[in-house]
Amino acid sequence: MKLTNRLIRSYALYTLGFLLFIYVMWRIERTTGPGVWIGYVFLFVPIAVYAVIGLLSRTSDLVEYYVAGRRVPSVFNGMATAADWLSAASFIGLAGSIYATGYDGLAYLMGWTGGYCLVAFLLAPYVRKLARYTIPDFLGTRFSSNAVRGLAALAAILCSFVYLVAQIQGVGLIATRFIGVDFAVGIFCGLAGILVCSFLGGMRAVTWTQVAQYIILIAAILIPVSMIAHKDGLGWVPQFNYGRLMERVEGLEKQVRDAPLEQTVRDDYRRRAELMQMRLDTLPQSFVDEKLRLTQEVADLRRHNGPLREIKERERALEQFPRDAAAAQIVWTQRRDEMLMRAAAPVPMHEPFPVTSEEDRRTHERNFLSLLLCLSLGTASLPHILTRYNTTTSVASARRSVGWTLFFVALFYLTVPVLAVLIKYEMLTNLVGHHFSDLPQWLTQWRKVEPSLISLADTNGDGIVRWSEIQMQPDMVVLAAPEIAGLPYVMSGLIAAGALAAALSTADGLLLTIANALSHDVYYHMVDPTASSQRRVTISKILLLGVALFASYVASLNTGNILFLVGAAFSLAASSLFPVLVLGVFWKRTTRLGAVAGMVAGLVVCIYYIVSTYPFFTQMTGFAGARWFGIEPISSGVFAVPAGFLVAIGVSLVDRKPDAYTRALVDYIRHP
Repeated sequence: MKLTNRLIRSYALYTLGFLLFIYVMWRIERTTGPGVWIGYVFLFVPIAVYAVIGLLSRTSDLVEYYVAGRRVPSVFNGMATAADWLSAASFIGLAGSIYATGYDGLAYLMGWTGGYCLVAFLLAPYVRKLARYTIPDFLGTRFSSNAVRGLAALAAILCSFVYLVAQIQGVGLIATRFIGVDFAVGIFCGLAGILVCSFLGGMRAVTWTQVAQYIILIAAILIPVSMIAHKDGLGWVPQFNYGRLMERVEGLEKQVRDAPLEQTVRDDYRRRAELMQMRLDTLPQSFVDEKLRLTQEVADLRRHNGPLREIKERERALEQFPRDAAAAQIVWTQRRDEMLMRAAAPVPMHEPFPVTSEEDRRTHERNFLSLLLCLSLGTASLPHILTRYNTTTSVASARRSVGWTLFFVALFYLTVPVLAVLIKYEMLTNLVGHHFSDLPQWLTQWRKVEPSLISLADTNGDGIVRWSEIQMQPDMVVLAAPEIAGLPYVMSGLIAAGALAAALSTADGLLLTIANALSHDVYYHMVDPTASSQRRVTISKILLLGVALFASYVASLNTGNILFLVGAAFSLAASSLFPVLVLGVFWKRTTRLGAVAGMVAGLVVCIYYIVSTYPFFTQMTGFAGARWFGIEPISSGVFAVPAGFLVAIGVSLVDRKPDAYTRALVDYIRHP
C-alpha cells in the first residue's frame, strides 16, 4: 500500500508537470512563433525524462531485472502494459487506416481489444501462477523440455523482432518529420531513447518508464482530438457525439463520388491501368522495350544537356526498374492494382463490405474476419505482453491488471475513430475543391520533407483539387493532424512526443523480451546452467545492445509499412505460440513432442504464406504463390493456428502419455 501511495503521488506530480510544460510551450509559441525548435524540445525533453527514470531504476538483481521484483500494483501494471501495447502502429497507423479504409480499419480495434479477453480468461493467470521469467521459460517448464524451450525462444524472438523493426521505423518517421534529419539518422537517434530505458534497469526500469510514457501518449491523443472537435462544434468530449459529424462526412463523400469532374480523374487512372495491363500482356518483350526506352531517354538528355532534374528522374526510374521480366510482372501487377484502386469510386467510411461483385464481397468479409481473428489470437500470444503479468504481486493481481489494461487501452481506442472522422472532414472541406494555386502551408511542407507520404497532381488539368487526385499514406494522418486542422504547432510537437512514447515503450518491452529469451532460456538453460545471477544480467544487457543495433539496421532498410509489419508479428505469435500455450494449460495429454510439432507446423505455414504472397518478398525472391481463399498475407495465422492445433493434438495422441509429474504440474497451474 505504501508503494501504491508513493507511486500515485509521483505520477500525479509528473502529469501536472507535463501539462504545465505544454502550456508554457504554447505561450512561448504565441510570443515567438512556430519553429522547428518545438519539435526538438518535444522529442528530446521526454527522452531525457525517460533516461532519468531509467537511471533511478537501474538494478543488477535478477528478479528485479527480469520481472520488476513481482511487486508492481495492478493499476500501474495495467498502465505499463497499455503503453507496452499501444505501439507506433496503434498511434501512427490505426487512425490512418480507419481514415483510408473506413469500416475495414475497425478490425484492428475489435481484434486487439478482444484479444485481451483471451489473455484474461485463457493465459495471464496461469502464466503468473507458474511464476517463470519468460514465456519460453513457462513452456520449457510445463513440458520439461529444452527442445520446447528453444523453439518457443525462437518463436518469441522472431515475432518480437518483426514487431520491433516496425517500432523503430516509426521512430525514424517521427524524427524525419519533426527534426528534419535523414530517416536512417532518425532511427539511430531513437535507438538512444530506447536503450536509456531498458539497458540499465531491465523490466524494473521499463515498467516505471512505460507508466510515464502512457501518460504522455494518452495526453497526446486526447488533447488534440478535443481541440479539433471543439473547433468543429462537437464540444470537448467528442467520443460520445461524433455521429453528427459522420453524417456530414457521409454527405460530402456522396458529393465526391457523384461529381462528374471526379469521374474524369478516375477515368484517367483507369486508362493508366489499361496501359499497364497491355505491358503485362506483352511480357517479356514489353520489359525489353521499356528498359530500352528509359536508357535512350537518359542518353538523349545527357547528349543534349537536358535539365538536371529530368536526368536525375530518368536515372532514378532506371535504377528502380525491375531486374528481369518475372520481377516486372510482379511490380507492374502491383501498379495496375493501385491504379484500379484509385479508379474505383471512393468507399464511404461507414459502409461495411462495399458491393462490387458477390465474390469480391465474400472475399472482403473473409479478410475482415480473418484479420480480426489473427489479431485476437496474436494479442493473447505476444511474449512481451504475457510477460508483463509476471510482474504483478499475485494471480488475483494479474487478473485485475488485465482489466486495468483493457480500460487504459479502450481510452485510446475510443478516441482513434474520432480523429479519423475529424481529419476526413477537414480534408473534404478545407482542401477538396480549392485551387492548386492556394494549397495550405502544411501540404507544401509535407510534400517537401516527405514526398512519399503525400502526392497531389492535377490529373484532369482543371486547377482544382479533387479527392481522387490526393494520395495520402495512412501513416501521416495522425502526425499531420494538428497542421491539417490549423492547431498551434505545439500540438504537432505533442503528437510527436506521444508517437515517440508509443514507439519507445513497445520497443523497450520487445527488446527486453528478445534479450531475456536469449540470456535466460538459451544461454542459461541450454549453454551454461552454472552461470551466476550477475553474469546472466550482464549477458542480457550485452545481447540487448546487439539486438537493438541489428533491429535499427533492418528498420533503416524501410522493408514495409508499419501496420503490415505489426500484423505479421501477430500472425507469427499466434501461429507459433497460441496452440501450445492453450493446450499446455488446458489439456494434460499434450506431450513435448506434440508441442514441438505444433510450433513447427504453425511457423512453417505462417512464414510460407507471408513469403509467397507479400509483394516485398515476392519481388525479392521472384516466387509468388496463390492466395488461399483470397486471404491477405497479414492474416496468415488463420491457416497456421489450426495447423498448429491439429498437428500438436495428432502427434500428442500417438505419443506416450505424459508422466505423473507433468500431470500434477498442469493441475497446479490450473487450480489455485
